[in-house]
Amino acid sequence: MNQILVSEKVYVTPELKRKRKTYKVIFILCLVLIVILTGYYVFAEYDKNQKESISREILNQMNDQTTVEESFIVVALDEEPTEEEVPIIEMHTETTTNTLESQVTANGQTYQTEAILDYPKLGINYPVLSEESEELLKVSLCKYWGPNPNKVGNYCIVGHNYRSGKMFGKLSGAEIGDEVNLTDLNGETVTYVVYNRYVVDPTDVSCTSQLTNGQREITLITCTNYGQDRLVIKAREKQA
Repeated sequence: MNQILVSEKVYVTPELKRKRKTYKVIFILCLVLIVILTGYYVFAEYDKNQKESISREILNQMNDQTTVEESFIVVALDEEPTEEEVPIIEMHTETTTNTLESQVTANGQTYQTEAILDYPKLGINYPVLSEESEELLKVSLCKYWGPNPNKVGNYCIVGHNYRSGKMFGKLSGAEIGDEVNLTDLNGETVTYVVYNRYVVDPTDVSCTSQLTNGQREITLITCTNYGQDRLVIKAREKQA
């Protein structure tokens, strides 16, 4: 019986060679892409941790007890104040028992810390920076809108929703009845009780309204649904 020996070269056509070469190129590109994405993720996490660590340094600084007279202006960031809100947006001069010098971000933005937010149940404990920007949101929680801390009105705080649980990453666990503490630079701590939570479209800023019927309130805001919506947690001063 005759046997025909056929070498591999008979089956390796020019078209097959091109396909093999194409597959190799695609495989190499995929490896390069994986390395780049992994490197980017590692760097992004490192950058987040580095910036977030600044908030811990700020908390440590706030243990220094000194007295200073500090002036600052509360301003709206995204909307014009209504007629009822105008009296709240004014120059305030207060004597504080805790001094924090102005800090400067890497891009030259100056900011100060004006309060500490403590949400014991969720383990959220961060300083609240006096302004809000993309750079400052990487450092800590930021004031978005409202009066001075612990004053009559609606003090609104925004923060990133990190999967690691840092900043407002655990805020989705908030429940009605939870207690949240806000300490201002005078050392006054006011306890607020959560009375509402809901999700809104990013363009809906009704939660920042200053019509609180003469009461002190705080509003905590963060992203949800992969950044498509905003989670809003409303809390009102705890009554004795």
